[in-house]
Amino acid sequence: MIPLLLGISLIGFLAIHLAPGGPLAIYAASRVVNAEQLAHLEEMLGLNDPLHIQYVKWLRGVIVGQWGYSYSRGGRPVTEVVLERLPNTIQLTLTSLIIAIGIAVPVGIFTATRAGSAVRYVTNALTMTAVSMPTFWLGLMVILLLAERLRLIPSGGMYTIGAPFSLLDRLHHLAAPALVLATPRVAQWMRFTHSGMVEVMREDYIRTARAKGLTERMVLYRHALKNVMITLVALLGLSLPTLFSGAVVTEPVFSWPGNGRLLVEALIRRDYPVVMGSFMIIALLVVVGNLLADLTYGFLDPRIKYD
Repeated sequence: MIPLLLGISLIGFLAIHLAPGGPLAIYAASRVVNAEQLAHLEEMLGLNDPLHIQYVKWLRGVIVGQWGYSYSRGGRPVTEVVLERLPNTIQLTLTSLIIAIGIAVPVGIFTATRAGSAVRYVTNALTMTAVSMPTFWLGLMVILLLAERLRLIPSGGMYTIGAPFSLLDRLHHLAAPALVLATPRVAQWMRFTHSGMVEVMREDYIRTARAKGLTERMVLYRHALKNVMITLVALLGLSLPTLFSGAVVTEPVFSWPGNGRLLVEALIRRDYPVVMGSFMIIALLVVVGNLLADLTYGFLDPRIKYD
C-alpha cells in the first residue's frame, strides 16, 4: 500500500502542476499586486522552488502530519479542511453502495431464474440505459423533474437551512444524490450477478444439491450465491474508485458538502495543498477498500489462504 500511495502522490503532484496558471494567477492578473509583492508571495508559499523540492517538502510534511495550509480558505490547515468534509463523502458513498447492492443482487438473482423471459430482456435494456447515462446529466434530470417540477425532493444541500436536526430531513436530502451515484453501479453489478448466477447454476455441485432434495431457495442462496459473491467482492473493490470519482461529479450537482465538491472548488481556485489533501484521502480510501476486498476472499472461499 505504501509504495502504491507514494506513486499516486507523485503522479497527482505532477499532474496539478502541469495545469496552466497557478495559485497566484488571480494576483498576477490584478493591477493592485505588483511584481515585488507577487515574488514575496511565491517565496512565502514555496512556489519558486524546483518542482522536485516542492514535492519532497510536501511529502515530508505529510509524514509528520503537516499537510500544509489552504491558499483560498484563510490559511486553515489542510487536514482540518479535508477531514471536516470527509464524513459527508463517506456517508454519501456508503449509502449509494448499500442502495446498489440492495437492488442489484436481488434483481440479478431474479432475472437469472427467469432465463428467456420478457423480464430478462426488459431488465437488460434498462441496465444498458443506466450504464450509458452520464452521472452529471442524470443528476440534472433528477433535479429538474423531481425537485423543480414535482417538488418531491430538495434541489440540493445536506439539510434544510435553519431547521432543527431531523433524521428524516437528512435522509430526504441524501436520497437523490445517493441514488444517482448508485445508478451505474446497480446496472453493472446486476449484470454480473445475473451472468454469475446463470453460470454457477450449470455446475455439477448445484445438480448434486438438488438431487439431495434441497429446496430451490437453499440451492440459490446457500450454494450458488456464495460462489457468485466472490466475483461480486472483487467487482466491489474495483468499483470503489468509480464511486469516489462519481462523488466528485455528484456532489457539486447536488451541492453536497463533501470531499468531491471540495476537490472541484480547490481545483478551480488552484489551491494545491487542498487538492493534494483531498486527492490523497480519496486514494487512501480506495486502496484500503481494495485491501479489505482481498481479505474478504478468504472468508468467502476456504480454498484461499493468506501467508
